[in-house]
Amino acid sequence: MRLVADNLAIVRNGRAIFSGLSFALGPGELIAVRGPNGAGKSTLLRIVAGLLAPTEGHVALTPKGEDDDAPAAHYVGHLDGLKPSLTVAANLDFWRRVWGGTGTVAGALEAVGLGDLGHLRVATLSAGQRRRLALARLSIAARPIWLLDEPTTALDQGGEALLGQLLERHLAEGGMAMVATHRDLPVAAARTLSLGASGGVGA
Repeated sequence: MRLVADNLAIVRNGRAIFSGLSFALGPGELIAVRGPNGAGKSTLLRIVAGLLAPTEGHVALTPKGEDDDAPAAHYVGHLDGLKPSLTVAANLDFWRRVWGGTGTVAGALEAVGLGDLGHLRVATLSAGQRRRLALARLSIAARPIWLLDEPTTALDQGGEALLGQLLERHLAEGGMAMVATHRDLPVAAARTLSLGASGGVGA
Protein backbone atom coordinates (compact mmCIF):
# COMPACT_ATOMS: atom_id res chain seq x y z
CA MET A 1 0.00 0.00 0.00
CA ARG A 2 1.20 3.49 -0.86
CA LEU A 3 -0.26 6.91 -0.15
CA VAL A 4 -0.03 9.07 -3.27
CA ALA A 5 -0.78 12.80 -3.44
CA ASP A 6 -0.94 14.34 -6.91
CA ASN A 7 -0.73 18.06 -7.69
CA LEU A 8 -2.43 19.24 -4.50
CA ALA A 9 -3.47 22.86 -4.22
CA ILE A 10 -5.57 24.67 -1.64
CA VAL A 11 -7.04 28.18 -1.70
CA ARG A 12 -8.62 29.57 1.44
CA ASN A 13 -10.23 33.01 1.77
CA GLY A 14 -8.91 33.90 -1.66
CA ARG A 15 -5.30 33.06 -0.76
CA ALA A 16 -3.30 30.21 -2.25
CA ILE A 17 -1.82 28.28 0.68
CA PHE A 18 0.19 25.90 -1.50
CA SER A 19 -0.03 24.43 -5.00
CA GLY A 20 1.57 21.79 -7.19
CA LEU A 21 2.32 19.52 -4.25
CA SER A 22 2.93 15.85 -5.11
CA PHE A 23 4.47 13.10 -3.02
CA ALA A 24 4.24 9.38 -2.27
CA LEU A 25 4.55 7.60 1.04
CA GLY A 26 5.27 3.88 1.30
CA PRO A 27 5.42 1.26 4.07
CA GLY A 28 7.97 2.04 6.77
CA GLU A 29 8.37 5.66 5.66
CA LEU A 30 7.94 8.91 7.59
CA ILE A 31 7.65 12.34 5.98
CA ALA A 32 8.36 15.42 8.10
CA VAL A 33 6.32 18.46 7.06
CA ARG A 34 8.03 21.73 7.87
CA GLY A 35 7.44 25.39 7.23
CA PRO A 36 6.61 28.69 8.92
CA ASN A 37 3.24 29.42 10.51
CA GLY A 38 0.61 29.83 7.81
CA ALA A 39 2.48 27.73 5.27
CA GLY A 40 -0.20 25.03 5.32
CA LYS A 41 1.26 22.20 7.42
CA SER A 42 -1.95 21.55 9.33
CA THR A 43 -4.02 22.09 6.20
CA LEU A 44 -2.03 19.46 4.33
CA LEU A 45 -2.54 16.87 7.06
CA ARG A 46 -6.26 17.60 7.15
CA ILE A 47 -6.47 17.10 3.38
CA VAL A 48 -4.65 13.76 3.61
CA ALA A 49 -6.97 12.75 6.48
CA GLY A 50 -10.00 13.51 4.32
CA LEU A 51 -11.20 16.29 6.62
CA LEU A 52 -10.68 19.02 4.02
CA ALA A 53 -11.10 18.90 0.25
CA PRO A 54 -8.23 20.29 -1.85
CA THR A 55 -8.96 22.97 -4.44
CA GLU A 56 -7.03 20.90 -6.97
CA GLY A 57 -5.42 17.47 -7.05
CA HIS A 58 -6.23 14.34 -5.11
CA VAL A 59 -4.95 11.90 -2.48
CA ALA A 60 -5.34 8.14 -2.90
CA LEU A 61 -4.22 4.83 -1.48
CA THR A 62 -2.84 2.43 -4.07
CA PRO A 63 -3.55 -0.33 -4.66
CA LYS A 64 -7.00 -0.18 -3.17
CA GLY A 65 -7.71 -2.75 -0.47
CA GLU A 66 -10.58 -5.17 -0.17
CA ASP A 67 -12.38 -2.86 2.25
CA ASP A 68 -12.07 0.59 0.69
CA ASP A 69 -14.45 2.10 3.27
CA ALA A 70 -12.32 1.14 6.26
CA PRO A 71 -10.54 4.16 7.82
CA ALA A 72 -6.87 4.09 6.85
CA ALA A 73 -5.49 6.96 8.93
CA HIS A 74 -5.20 8.19 12.49
CA TYR A 75 -5.18 11.99 12.73
CA VAL A 76 -3.91 13.67 15.89
CA GLY A 77 -4.35 17.43 15.64
CA HIS A 78 -3.93 20.35 17.99
CA LEU A 79 -7.11 19.51 19.92
CA ASP A 80 -6.82 16.46 22.16
CA GLY A 81 -10.36 15.09 21.63
CA LEU A 82 -10.68 14.09 25.29
CA LYS A 83 -13.62 14.46 27.67
CA PRO A 84 -12.34 16.09 30.88
CA SER A 85 -15.07 14.67 33.13
CA LEU A 86 -14.23 11.04 32.24
CA THR A 87 -11.28 9.07 33.53
CA VAL A 88 -8.16 8.42 31.49
CA ALA A 89 -9.17 4.79 30.97
CA ALA A 90 -12.79 5.65 30.10
CA ASN A 91 -11.65 8.10 27.41
CA LEU A 92 -9.49 5.45 25.76
CA ASP A 93 -12.18 2.80 26.05
CA PHE A 94 -14.64 5.15 24.35
CA TRP A 95 -12.38 5.51 21.30
CA ARG A 96 -11.63 1.78 21.30
CA ARG A 97 -15.34 1.02 21.03
CA VAL A 98 -16.02 3.76 18.45
CA TRP A 99 -13.17 2.56 16.23
CA GLY A 100 -13.70 -1.14 16.84
CA GLY A 101 -10.11 -1.38 18.03
CA THR A 102 -8.46 -4.55 19.20
CA GLY A 103 -5.77 -2.91 21.32
CA THR A 104 -6.13 -2.84 25.09
CA VAL A 105 -6.57 0.25 27.22
CA ALA A 106 -3.87 -0.96 29.63
CA GLY A 107 -1.40 -1.59 26.83
CA ALA A 108 -2.03 1.80 25.22
CA LEU A 109 -1.51 3.61 28.54
CA GLU A 110 1.71 1.70 29.24
CA ALA A 111 3.01 2.67 25.80
CA VAL A 112 2.84 6.38 26.70
CA GLY A 113 3.89 6.11 30.34
CA LEU A 114 0.42 6.58 31.86
CA GLY A 115 -0.08 3.04 33.12
CA ASP A 116 -0.77 4.14 36.71
CA LEU A 117 -3.14 7.01 35.86
CA GLY A 118 -6.10 5.22 34.32
CA HIS A 119 -8.35 6.01 37.31
CA LEU A 120 -7.78 9.77 37.19
CA ARG A 121 -10.16 12.21 35.53
CA VAL A 122 -8.68 13.87 32.46
CA ALA A 123 -9.41 17.28 34.01
CA THR A 124 -6.67 16.64 36.58
CA LEU A 125 -3.93 15.89 34.04
CA SER A 126 -1.14 18.24 33.06
CA ALA A 127 -0.83 19.45 29.45
CA GLY A 128 1.94 16.94 28.81
CA GLN A 129 -0.10 14.07 30.23
CA ARG A 130 -3.10 15.04 28.10
CA ARG A 131 -0.86 15.01 25.04
CA ARG A 132 0.42 11.56 25.94
CA LEU A 133 -3.17 10.35 26.33
CA ALA A 134 -4.12 11.75 22.92
CA LEU A 135 -1.19 9.84 21.41
CA ALA A 136 -2.18 6.66 23.29
CA ARG A 137 -5.19 6.37 20.96
CA LEU A 138 -2.77 5.42 18.17
CA SER A 139 -2.36 2.04 19.87
CA ILE A 140 -6.07 1.34 20.33
CA ALA A 141 -6.95 0.59 16.69
CA ALA A 142 -4.47 -0.42 14.00
CA ARG A 143 -4.38 1.92 11.00
CA PRO A 144 -1.58 2.06 8.43
CA ILE A 145 -1.22 5.86 8.27
CA TRP A 146 -0.49 8.20 11.17
CA LEU A 147 -0.98 11.94 10.59
CA LEU A 148 0.47 13.87 13.53
CA ASP A 149 0.29 17.65 13.85
CA GLU A 150 3.01 18.97 16.18
CA PRO A 151 2.90 15.82 18.32
CA THR A 152 5.76 16.92 20.61
CA THR A 153 3.79 19.95 21.88
CA ALA A 154 3.79 19.97 25.71
CA LEU A 155 5.86 16.77 25.88
CA ASP A 156 8.93 16.61 28.10
CA GLN A 157 12.07 14.72 27.13
CA GLY A 158 10.64 11.43 28.40
CA GLY A 159 7.43 11.96 26.48
CA GLU A 160 9.33 12.66 23.27
CA ALA A 161 11.31 9.45 23.75
CA LEU A 162 8.07 7.47 24.14
CA LEU A 163 6.68 9.11 20.99
CA GLY A 164 9.84 8.02 19.19
CA GLN A 165 9.28 4.44 20.34
CA LEU A 166 5.67 4.50 19.12
CA LEU A 167 6.73 5.79 15.72
CA GLU A 168 9.62 3.35 15.38
CA ARG A 169 7.35 0.39 16.17
CA HIS A 170 4.68 1.61 13.74
CA LEU A 171 7.20 2.04 10.91
CA ALA A 172 8.89 -1.29 11.66
CA GLU A 173 5.50 -2.97 11.25
CA GLY A 174 5.07 -1.42 7.80
CA GLY A 175 3.11 1.65 8.84
CA MET A 176 3.44 5.12 7.35
CA ALA A 177 3.53 8.53 9.01
CA MET A 178 3.35 12.21 8.14
CA VAL A 179 4.38 14.56 10.94
CA ALA A 180 4.00 18.34 10.86
CA THR A 181 6.66 19.76 13.14
CA HIS A 182 8.90 22.74 13.81
CA ARG A 183 11.20 20.68 16.04
CA ASP A 184 13.53 17.75 15.47
CA LEU A 185 11.67 14.47 15.65
CA PRO A 186 12.69 11.61 17.97
CA VAL A 187 12.90 9.32 14.90
CA ALA A 188 14.56 9.88 11.54
CA ALA A 189 12.37 10.99 8.64
CA ALA A 190 12.76 9.42 5.21
CA ARG A 191 12.42 12.90 3.72
CA THR A 192 11.07 16.38 4.39
CA LEU A 193 8.39 18.43 2.69
CA SER A 194 9.13 22.13 3.18
CA LEU A 195 6.13 24.37 2.70
CA GLY A 196 6.95 28.00 2.01
CA ALA A 197 4.84 30.91 3.19
CA SER A 198 4.34 31.89 -0.46
CA GLY A 199 2.99 28.45 -1.34
CA GLY A 200 6.20 27.00 -2.70
CA VAL A 201 7.25 23.47 -1.91
CA GLY A 202 10.74 22.07 -1.40
CA ALA A 203 12.05 18.63 -0.54
